[in-house]
Amino acid sequence: MSTDEPGDVDADDPTPATAHDTATDDHHDFWAEGVADEIEQRDPDDPIVIKGGVSPSGVAHLGNVNEIMRGYFVAEALRDRDHKVRQVFTSDDRDPLRKLPRKLANADGQIVGLGEVDAGALGRNLGKPYTDIPDPFGERDSYAAHFAALLAADAERLGVDIEMYSNTALYAEGAFDPVVKHVLDRADTAREVLSEYQAKADDDYVPFNPICEECGKLTETVTDIDLDAETVDYVCTDMEVGDETIEGCGHEGTATFREGKLPWRFEWPGQWQVLDVDFEPFGKDHAEGSWPSGVDIAENVLGIEPPVPMVYEWFTLNGEALSSSAGNIVTVPELLELLEPEVIRYFFALHPKKARDLDLSRLDQLVDDFDRFEEAYYAGVDDESVTAFAEAAYPYVVDDVADERPIRLPYTFAAVLGMVEDRELREKLARDEGHIPDDADAATVEAALARVEQARTWAERMDNAYNYRLQADLPDTEFDDATSDALGALADVVAAGHDGETIQSEIYDTAREHDIEPGDLFEAGYRLFFDETQGPRLGEFLGDLEQEFVVGRLRRER
Repeated sequence: MSTDEPGDVDADDPTPATAHDTATDDHHDFWAEGVADEIEQRDPDDPIVIKGGVSPSGVAHLGNVNEIMRGYFVAEALRDRDHKVRQVFTSDDRDPLRKLPRKLANADGQIVGLGEVDAGALGRNLGKPYTDIPDPFGERDSYAAHFAALLAADAERLGVDIEMYSNTALYAEGAFDPVVKHVLDRADTAREVLSEYQAKADDDYVPFNPICEECGKLTETVTDIDLDAETVDYVCTDMEVGDETIEGCGHEGTATFREGKLPWRFEWPGQWQVLDVDFEPFGKDHAEGSWPSGVDIAENVLGIEPPVPMVYEWFTLNGEALSSSAGNIVTVPELLELLEPEVIRYFFALHPKKARDLDLSRLDQLVDDFDRFEEAYYAGVDDESVTAFAEAAYPYVVDDVADERPIRLPYTFAAVLGMVEDRELREKLARDEGHIPDDADAATVEAALARVEQARTWAERMDNAYNYRLQADLPDTEFDDATSDALGALADVVAAGHDGETIQSEIYDTAREHDIEPGDLFEAGYRLFFDETQGPRLGEFLGDLEQEFVVGRLRRER
C-alpha cells in the first residue's frame, strides 16, 4: 500500500491500535474465517471485492506479497461459502517518483543494482508519475508497468489469481471523474476533515495534484477549480521530499480531472468507491494515519461506507525491518529457489497479527514447521491447536490436496543429500533412511528429491554447514600410521551400524585411543570425504550416508 511519504517501516514499533480487530480466533481455528464472518455480516452483494495495493517505488519483494496473500486466504474462505469473489490489486502508479531506489529487480525478479540498468531514466524523471517514466530495463512501456508485471508474476507463482488495476488507467478512462468532482465540490469539507490528520491542509489547500503539461511533474499548487468544465488551473511549484526538493518549472496551466490525481489520503477511499471494495488488509503503518483519515473521508466527504479492514503485522527479514534502501529484501523468485510455494503460503497463513521473523539462515525451521502442519492435517499431532489450525487452513495452503500425505524429505536431510552429486545415490540414501518408501513410484521419488536442490541452494546462499560437496572419487591423501589406524577403527564403528550421534562421539574416543588430537582425526575425515580441512558435523553426516560407501572410504578402498 502506498503512503504520502514512502519510507521504510520500523518493524520494532508496537502494533498500533486499529479501528476494530477483525482477525480474532474467538470462533475459528483459522483467522481468515473470522474475517469472512465480518464481511458476511454486512450482507454484501456478490461478487465480493477484496483489494490490495502498492506504490511501485522500488523492488517488488516478499513484503509486497502481504496484501496479496492475506486477501487470498479471506477470498478462499468466502468462496468456500459459495460467494463469488474478485481479488483486485491496484498499482498506485500515478504517484510521483520521489527518490531513486538503490536496487531494482529484473523481469525474472532477480535483484540488480542501478549500475546494471539505465539509472538515468529514473534520475531525469523525479517528480513524474511512475507511468510516465521509462522502464530502466527497456522492456515494458514504463517503470510502473515493469513493477506491476513483477507483482502479477509473483501472485501467479504463488497460485493467486488477481486482477491488476493501474491507477493511471483508471484516471485516464474517467473512472475517478465522479470522485474528483465530488471531492473538489466539497473542497472546504475535505480540507476540514484532512486538517485533523495533516498540518498542510491550510486555507489554500486543494485536494488535487495536476500533472504539469510543460515538465510532466506533479504539482500541489491549484489556483482555481472549474467544476462544470472539470478542470483546474495550477502553477508548477517545488515538491518537498524529506530534506530534498524536487524543483517545479513554474509553468502556469490548466489540467482536466484526468490529467492529475487525488492526494493519497483521498485517493485510497476513492479507490474503495471506484472498485466497490468490501475488504482490504493493510500494514500496521496505515493503522494510525491513513486508515482513520480514509474512514473519515469516506464517510464525511464521499458519503460511502469504508470496507472491512484488517491490519497485519509486518514481518522482519533476518531480524531486521524489510528495507529496499538498506538492501534487506528477498524477492519471491529468490525464495522459490529455496522453498516450495506451499511453504511460502504457509508462512502467510500464520496469524497476521503476530510479529514473525523470516530468518533465511534458519529456513530449515520454517520447513520443519510446515511439515508438521502437513502431518497434523493428515494424521494429527500431539498439539491439538496445531491440528485444528491445519484442518482449517491446509486446504487453502496447498492447491491440490491429495488423499495421502505427500512424501517430503526433512529439509536438513535434503541439504545433506545436496552434498552428493549422484542422483541415484541420493535416492538410495533417502530410501535407506526410510524417507522414501519401497513402493514409491518414479513420480513420487522425483517430487521428494526436488527439495534436495532447494536445500542445496540454501546451503550455498547461506554458506552454512551443509555447503560442502562429497567427493565421488577418493582424494589423493597421505596419513601417518596412527591416523590411518584411527580411520580404520572408525570404519569398524560405522560397520557396526551405529547412528550419527554415536559416530560423532566415537571420533573423539577413537582419537584418544590412538594418541592423536581429535581435531586431526576430524580433519582427516574431512579430507577423505570433501577434500577440505573442515566441514559439517562429521559423525552425523557419515551416519546419513550409505554404510558400505563410508566404510570403504575410511579404509581408503573407494
